Amino acid sequence: MAASWVKIVSVAPHRPVDITSTRLFNQRLSGRRFSRPDEVVHWLGAVQAQEYPDAKWALGMRMRRARDATIERAVTAGVILRTHVLRPTWHFVVPADIRWMLALTGPHISQRMTPYNRRLELDATVFRRSRNAIVRALRDGAQLTRQELKAVLQHAGVQADGVQRLAHIVMQAEIEGVICNGARRGRHHTYALLDDRVPPTRALTRDEALAELARRYFTSHGPAQIPDFAWWSGLAMSDARAGLALAERDLARDTVRGTTYWFSTSVPTLRQSRTAYLLPLYDEYLIAYKDRSAALDLSRWKRVVGHDPFSAPIVVGGKVVGGWRRAVKEDRIAVSLTPFEPVNKRDTSAVADAAGDYGEFVGMDLELSWQRSG
Repeated sequence: MAASWVKIVSVAPHRPVDITSTRLFNQRLSGRRFSRPDEVVHWLGAVQAQEYPDAKWALGMRMRRARDATIERAVTAGVILRTHVLRPTWHFVVPADIRWMLALTGPHISQRMTPYNRRLELDATVFRRSRNAIVRALRDGAQLTRQELKAVLQHAGVQADGVQRLAHIVMQAEIEGVICNGARRGRHHTYALLDDRVPPTRALTRDEALAELARRYFTSHGPAQIPDFAWWSGLAMSDARAGLALAERDLARDTVRGTTYWFSTSVPTLRQSRTAYLLPLYDEYLIAYKDRSAALDLSRWKRVVGHDPFSAPIVVGGKVVGGWRRAVKEDRIAVSLTPFEPVNKRDTSAVADAAGDYGEFVGMDLELSWQRSG
């Protein structure tokens, strides 16, 4: 019998994508950062801006030599806009994206708000009267605060008493693309007509909008799962899957412990880093995912927020290692740090450097203190 020869070829095992380091890179928390706030917002697609000071820091962390005043000027000038889009909360978006994003996600937001509006006795007739009154008041470039809009609505015969009823009336005008933010007046936000802040832009078809939103999300936030995209965008799972299918040819994917993730095709080989970050509340690094387990031990985090519900995350090496909180004093800003467990010397130095970056951003001296976790 003739001998048979089999050539043995050694194949290197596949190394799954590192989720946390790749997310840090794609979200521009590591690697090359941006020069302008609108570059950050355009890259991420939308940035949650519920807590305004924190939202500005979220942009600043992704920029080179950023200052709070830089972000504020961009908001005042309308270079970035703040409105209700995606999920029913405020986000920063850029003018070029606001119309097609509202057209895609606005109807879904309205649907989600229907039960609340019904309890507040807000219907199509009330919204139509409110919209007409708001448009008249904001003509010719006028910008009014929410309380000033309340007076406008009451003068037009629209009941606007109560914080929730007024908030929902204004939100409806936002998601219909009638208004967005204007310049701040002191500590008060104002509203302006969207048409006064944003020049006409080409409308996208629904498929174009789904594809663009999916491409933007998985490129800037990946590795991520389909449920993550559905959560972030506020879209139904069927729409999230459709958007991914339309954008999939521009993305890479990998399976980690039986779960499939999609991400940018241009991610370099990344090394683990012990860089520290003082994330703001609702930062995209965590809030943009339904499944946050790659970076967050929820049981340990609950102990921190149980003691202080306004704690924001401290991240070292891509993992949440504790919480931090700031308090503005007369001549400085006090930063209190509460790690899950004692921090080694190297990580303590990295966290102090991250706090220093925050101090430079807000332009104030820092007072650091470390607390024991409860």
